[in-house]
Amino acid sequence: MVRVTRIHPLRGLALAVCGSVAASVAPGPQRLPPAELNLKLAAPITTWDEAIPLGNGAMGVLLWGETNLLRLSLDRGDLWDERPSRRFSEVRALFNWRVMQGLVASNRMAEFNDIFDSNYDYHGPPTKLPAGRVEIRLDPTQTVEAFELNLATAEGVARYRGGGEVRAFVNAAGVREPVALVRIVGPPLHDVRLKSPDSVKKLGYPPPRTGEATGRRWFEQEGAEGFAYGVCVGWKRAGDATLLAVTVATRAEGNSPQAVARRRVEAALKAGYEKLQAGHAKWWAGFWNRSRVFVPEPHILRHYTLVRYFYGAASRRGAPPMPLQGVWTADTGDLPPWKGDYHNDLNTQMTYLAYRTSGDFEEGAAFLDFLWDLLPRFRRFARDFYDAPGAAVPGVMSLAGQPLGGWGQYSLAPTMGAWNAHLFYLHWRHTGDARFLRERAYPFCREIGTCLRALLKPDAKGVLKLPLSSSPEIFDNTRRAFLQPNSNYDLASLKMLFLALAEMAAALGDKVEAQEWLALDRQLGGWHTAADGTLLLDETTPLPESHRHLSNLMPLHPFNLVTVDGGERDRRIMAASLADWDRHGTQGWCGYSFSWMACLRARVGDAEAAWRNLDIYTRAFILRNGFHANGDQTRSGYSSFTYRPFTLEGNFLAMEAVHEMLLQSWQAEVPGFAPDGAKSRQPAAGPIRLFPAMPWRWHDAAFEDLRAEGGHRVWARRENNATTWFRVVAGRDGPVHIRDNFGGRTPSWSRPGVRRVGADFEIVLKKDQAIEATLPKPTRLPSEPAIHRKGA
Repeated sequence: MVRVTRIHPLRGLALAVCGSVAASVAPGPQRLPPAELNLKLAAPITTWDEAIPLGNGAMGVLLWGETNLLRLSLDRGDLWDERPSRRFSEVRALFNWRVMQGLVASNRMAEFNDIFDSNYDYHGPPTKLPAGRVEIRLDPTQTVEAFELNLATAEGVARYRGGGEVRAFVNAAGVREPVALVRIVGPPLHDVRLKSPDSVKKLGYPPPRTGEATGRRWFEQEGAEGFAYGVCVGWKRAGDATLLAVTVATRAEGNSPQAVARRRVEAALKAGYEKLQAGHAKWWAGFWNRSRVFVPEPHILRHYTLVRYFYGAASRRGAPPMPLQGVWTADTGDLPPWKGDYHNDLNTQMTYLAYRTSGDFEEGAAFLDFLWDLLPRFRRFARDFYDAPGAAVPGVMSLAGQPLGGWGQYSLAPTMGAWNAHLFYLHWRHTGDARFLRERAYPFCREIGTCLRALLKPDAKGVLKLPLSSSPEIFDNTRRAFLQPNSNYDLASLKMLFLALAEMAAALGDKVEAQEWLALDRQLGGWHTAADGTLLLDETTPLPESHRHLSNLMPLHPFNLVTVDGGERDRRIMAASLADWDRHGTQGWCGYSFSWMACLRARVGDAEAAWRNLDIYTRAFILRNGFHANGDQTRSGYSSFTYRPFTLEGNFLAMEAVHEMLLQSWQAEVPGFAPDGAKSRQPAAGPIRLFPAMPWRWHDAAFEDLRAEGGHRVWARRENNATTWFRVVAGRDGPVHIRDNFGGRTPSWSRPGVRRVGADFEIVLKKDQAIEATLPKPTRLPSEPAIHRKGA
């Protein structure tokens, strides 16, 4: 049996609860994370990827160090060298879909890799650029013994042995003029050094121009094609402390980046720590006030809260969205791993999956804005690479949307853009924003759909097929990776997109286009399954071994095309497919595989498996500062991978797994599609499912102001393994459906008009009207499942 330390709901205190869950989860003015959830690390921190992460979306800082040495590793999201690789320039005329098909057909994979893979130059452009590092040598009498991230105020803290501290933040109120402030209590600093990155020499850059004055250091690094950036650090005494400011500026802000940086530092030092921190703290108070959750296991609640912090610290409108490592690029003396690029075969999509339920729509919109702004580039890519109309998103790309190549089976697969388009669709379903549907979601998705429609050709039976098909990242970069079209991965991506387009077209009143998109879905045919219902990779190929990417399971999650409400055939597919994955084990998994599987198991209602995967992830696949590591850091045998490259998608999948366990609101049929059109241009929201996948050990839980599809806001409380109270505020006029999963207990409603419709309760509300219900609290816990008694 697993014994769980109980935490008081929505106060985060790691204490035993006396009596029932008494804390109200009604709306309140303050939802700041309590200190018990802060990230706390003992010194020393001797590597960048265990540092305290700070940021404001545009600029990131990693705080780490030992003894009397503190380091600030600097990053800025728009530092990029966009020159094409040397190899790409040599093979540009061959870099297209037609050549790719010919090489695959003739099995000339050496030539294939030479054209489509070798141009991914790990040691050259295109690449994100490192910004540099500040090293602060404290007075010899000061020794750092502990680090902390204050989540409520987004401040990093380093505490000295015997008293005193350093506090730091990256100003959240200044995304367009990013600056970090550091307040160092104690004697004057022994030394401050500003280190420019040596690794840019690999790119042929000249040495940086450096300068200094009393209490100031700066450099300006000339890049390629007119790009340059400057870094400045300045400090002064302020009472019993030293105030330090540091920033990174680019030529886009002024012809002399170092001059821009120096002016910004001077302004920050003049304003002072307290003034800038007040605006910074106000922004973070607003961020945290959007929603809050409570689950009774400290390690999972802490990780959830930390990852939600990552959204505020690393993703802001007006700044580049998060690439693989967000604004915390590796500080190893080399160029960023994987170029610090945007991987659109899982990483970006899963990084931006969790923001909707927590209500962090502004942070999520940073990625949607980015994709929208790149639409002209995606149109050119569709034309130049695929010789097709519409738009296509490269599977691996730079900040400017430049295709980077890599394993061509996935980096240049045309369906990656459909997965990106899915995020526009989900954003609309959660917000019900008619303007967003009309001006962003449908136009973007239609461009992607137009390209894919042009690439699909009917076979002898009239089934639409792509000429090449794969399933990330099965069979790596070998010829076997090209599966028989269409793979179930491609099929799921295409079906999801065409059905979403049909729904959106109908909501806009365009019945003709809606029917055209539905016809394309029908022409794709059905899923490729074995006799028992197991989802195959393609028409004939079973999953061969344990694998990190759940690509053939995407009809279940995130695309929601095979559901527990979808009928006997759907349930048979789910059971057989998950059993197949269970048989193969987890040796081929990475960290994100576990947090993704937690989401998937919660979506299908398997609460215990969802918890088990989430628990393994949070115990074995994160570094001590919470960063997701691809390998098993405990070497407990969960995976054959034990390495530690850090990427963010696993973190956000863990956050989304908690959401899936607490609240679901998906629609089971053709996703929300109303054949007669939706006059209000609103999505047909699915029923609100409260606590749909709660493991037995989570006896008490609660959440405030999570967001369901349709823009509905939801509060709920669970005691003794049962829902005892909930509140829904309508996001729009119309019916609200609440799934009856209350175990035969009858809700006591706060207003009349509730009626039973099938498996749901229904009430018609006006926008912003609320309904509450209470249910009897069970007098005792249900019996412990047998799997727990066996010690699982």
